[in-house]
Order: sequence, then structure tokens, then C-alpha cells
Amino acid sequence: MSRGQSLELFFIDGKPDGMLTAEVFNWTGHVLMTPRTQLSEALKRKEARYTGVYLLFGEMDGEPLAYIGEGEDISERIKNHDTRKDWWSSALLVVSSANNLNKAHVKYLEARLVEEARTIGRINLENGNTPSRPSLSEAAQSNMEAFLEYILMVLPALRIDSFLERKRPAVASAAIEPAKNPGTLFELFLKKENIRATAILLDGEFIVEAGSMARKAWVGTREDKTSYWKLFDELVEQGVLIDHGTHRIFQTNYAFSSTSAAGAVVNGRSTAGPLAWKLKGTDRTYRDWEAEKLSVQNGIE
Repeated sequence: MSRGQSLELFFIDGKPDGMLTAEVFNWTGHVLMTPRTQLSEALKRKEARYTGVYLLFGEMDGEPLAYIGEGEDISERIKNHDTRKDWWSSALLVVSSANNLNKAHVKYLEARLVEEARTIGRINLENGNTPSRPSLSEAAQSNMEAFLEYILMVLPALRIDSFLERKRPAVASAAIEPAKNPGTLFELFLKKENIRATAILLDGEFIVEAGSMARKAWVGTREDKTSYWKLFDELVEQGVLIDHGTHRIFQTNYAFSSTSAAGAVVNGRSTAGPLAWKLKGTDRTYRDWEAEKLSVQNGIE
């Protein structure tokens, strides 16, 4: 079982959209995040002069874009090189609070972050090539992999989900007996289109299973504020949703942040997920199942 972690966010100027720092208890890393409008103030901070890696985030031609770099003095690298890039709007700097990372360490972290971003495929990189990993001792490599794990944990907490892998290996749902795990298996059926999808609620994730069907194309409005249409297009581009004649098929298991997000992708338009998904083999909606579960819990308490 995964253990809990404590993340401390400090909003430097008291504004949620301003500069902030992030630290995890028992992790030596230190994160500084800043909007470009406050870059001058951010680079005056002592940690900005440490050895570390940095990530620039923004958009180009309406698509999210990032750049991953490293430096023995991050502030100098950004001032001398990356201020020439006009597309980015926020920067994230990752260092060790004791400034004990060396050049080989940060080049390794840079290479691994580029590898992760390209493997997950949720954001384009301005980096030309994937840098090679420097030669590190077995112990140093293990330390950097542990350091990287913390970085990848902190990023989603800062609303940066570009490195959040939502593809999932096969879930042995057949091995999960419904009688012993009530409420874990759900399905969504579009009768007119003869489209059926199944999902499993496992460890707090709503995972649509590989082989599930989805609508051929997005038929809802693309002015939808939820931007589920962007998610649909993203999954097509990533090869999660593949063309299968009159519809699409989930090539792999995929974890959604909500039943509505999952329902929208399957249905090709915004959908009230708690009503659309039903307990497999029944007419009970996810909403009804959830309400019953909460009612039982309240009764126990």
C-alpha cells in the first residue's frame, strides 16, 4: 500500500497564481514555480542560482509546449538563453535545498524528464533530441531515480499533469469477484450507436478498460468549457483511441479523473457521468451506487 506524503506549498506573495515554493517532508528537493511576469524577482532568489533542472511551460499554435533544461546556475541559464523564447508563460525550477546536486545529477534528471514526457506523450517538447543519460554510479543513479519520483509526484499537485501517466496495465477485472467487490465494475451503453464501454473503480481511479468502445468522432460542441473535446482529441493522437470502422476502441486501459470525463470521451460529447455509468449488469447508476455507499458509511459512523 502506498504511504501518504505531506506537501508544503508556500505562496511567496500571498497570491495563488504568483510565485510559490513546494517541498515534501523528508525529500531534499526544493521547487520554485513562477509566472513569467515575475521572472525577475524569482531569479533573484538564492535557490535560483543553485544547480538543478528547470521546465518552461506555455503554448505554441494553440498547443501546450514545454522545454526541459539544466544548469549549474539556473538563473544564468534562463537569463542567457531561455528569455529569448517567447512562447512560455511559467517556469518551474527544481533544486536540492542544500545545493548538493552536481552537473552529472542534473543532466541525468534532464534526460529522464525528457524521456518521461515523450513516453507519456501529453505535451510537445521544444527540446530537439532526447539527451543521453550521463554515466553515474549505481548508487547515484538509484538516488536520482528516487529524486525523480518526487518530482513526478509534485508536478500534478501544481496542476502540471503533462507527466501524469494515465495509461494503465491490464486490470485483472475478471479476477475481481463482483460479489466480493460490489460497486467496482461499471458500464456505459449507447443503444442507438451500439457502443459499449466498461470501467473499473480501483484504488480511487475510474479506469475505462481496454477494448471498450467510443464514438468515432467528437459530436458535441467544441466551445464546451470542460474541454473534454480536447481530451478526446488527445487520446486519439496518443493512440489510446484507435479507429475501428464505425467507432473507436480503447487500445489500453485509461484512468480518468472523473466519471464525467470518461463518459464524455465514450459518448463524444459532454455527459453527466454519474448518471451515464451503471453498475455492470444492473440499472443502478453510479450516482445511486455512490449515494448508497455514503449512506452506509454515515450509518456506521
